[in-house]
Amino acid sequence: MKILKGILLVLLLAPGWLHAALEIRITEGVEGAIPIAIAPFQLTTASQPPEDVGKIVTADLKRSGRFKPLARDRFAQPDANPGNIELYRWRDHRIDYVVVGKVADNGGGTYNVTFQLYDTGAGAQLAGYSIPANPGELRMAAHQVADLIYEAILGVRGAFNTRIAYVTTRGRGKDRQYVMQVSDSDGHNARTVLRAPNPLMSPAWSPDNTQLAYVSFENNRSNIFVQEVATGQRRKIAAFRGINGAPAWSPDGSQLAVTLSRGGAPNIYIIDVASRSTRQVTHDRSINTEPAWTPDGQRIIFTSNRTGKPQIYEIPVDGGQARRLTFDGEYNAAPDVSPDGKKVAMINGDGGRFRIAVLDLESGETSILTNGRLDESPSFAPNGSMIIYATEAGGRGVLAAVSDDGRIRQTLVLQEGEVREPDWSSFLN
Repeated sequence: MKILKGILLVLLLAPGWLHAALEIRITEGVEGAIPIAIAPFQLTTASQPPEDVGKIVTADLKRSGRFKPLARDRFAQPDANPGNIELYRWRDHRIDYVVVGKVADNGGGTYNVTFQLYDTGAGAQLAGYSIPANPGELRMAAHQVADLIYEAILGVRGAFNTRIAYVTTRGRGKDRQYVMQVSDSDGHNARTVLRAPNPLMSPAWSPDNTQLAYVSFENNRSNIFVQEVATGQRRKIAAFRGINGAPAWSPDGSQLAVTLSRGGAPNIYIIDVASRSTRQVTHDRSINTEPAWTPDGQRIIFTSNRTGKPQIYEIPVDGGQARRLTFDGEYNAAPDVSPDGKKVAMINGDGGRFRIAVLDLESGETSILTNGRLDESPSFAPNGSMIIYATEAGGRGVLAAVSDDGRIRQTLVLQEGEVREPDWSSFLN
């Protein structure tokens, strides 16, 4: 493994190509996950909708690891629907929560998705919403339903209605193509944002989810681009002599923290996206790279080898004295700050193994979350509950996700080929 992702010259990806969604395999969930019954959504439509809303909601809650959706043969009411729910029957079967819903024609070729969530112990409705959706938005509506259920029960906003960006490749040698894609958080609706014959690296979502910043090695030189996801229109933001790498958006979306070696050694700079004006933050002869902003936009957390080996530091955005944050392990790199600003996900290297860890900024305690050999590129979900990262399984590159406490694990695998460099978007609604 190279020391710093921000200055890699090649992607360590083997040939492969994706025409289908990422397949999610849940490898570990929370012991005592909450039992919940999600009845098939009633259909009052002229024709079969293009998506099974109830099935998507069930899959979302199951892959969270915190819920245990029941099979229909365990339902207290096999024919449960919004008009006949009898909570005492579910309570007698020790089923904590029940979801019933309906998909109806809304006129003009659109749908209306409604659902009710019931707490059987309290004998009352806990939540109920109506969500309009076009045919192409039914999956999004289903993810919104799952988000609302997750929040109503756990008190934390769900992150199912979000997206991930990642890089995959196809071909060999001179025929190799690098592909940047985005998909729903469950791996569905994958679409290609950019194909290139040279490496693509470090995709980073803008806070409003409309743009991706990334590194492209066009003409065999690293350049930083910002690209509109919807239109494909892109702008070159940084093409200085030497390294242009590791873009990270400021919380307000107006600036990018990047790694540049325009002055010699790689240092952290901030670029105004509109004007492209640039100012230097770190001034050091060591390697300073992989910047990440704190949620308040006041500090930059980054990787530096100024003490000999890569460790995590923080510095005010206006510059000044950097402060070392990590002391556990001989290698700590690639920081990503949690949405609440209390934790930092990172790569922790020790004994030749590189695993995902979380640093608690208040206590200074580091917790190792994964057990892989080459885990990298951690990225927090917008609710902070999960961290997506790149790893290896079966001899090829895959994506994986782990909860911030290490208790929930899942793997996202392509049917063929490999995938790297994940970044989790902000909330979509």
